[in-house]
Amino acid sequence: MLHKFFEEGYWFAPKRFGYGAGMPIAWQGWVLLIAFAALLIGLANVPDLDPFLRWTGFVIATAVLIIIAKKRTRGQWRWRWGSED
Repeated sequence: MLHKFFEEGYWFAPKRFGYGAGMPIAWQGWVLLIAFAALLIGLANVPDLDPFLRWTGFVIATAVLIIIAKKRTRGQWRWRWGSED
């Protein structure tokens, strides 16, 4: 099952307005977003975790999400004004 997660293809659509990725268009994108949210919730609810470690975890998780989303977005990340590509 794990090999299906790494199949070629796009996981996110580009935003219609603005810069970056929009909503997921494949189940892998949804899994990535749910895992990201679960990780952030988990980090926020760990008792007695040093605040520096908590924020470091948030930053690293967000950076990984951005890198994967940029690589797996259909088309390039660029500014869009709402016109169809």
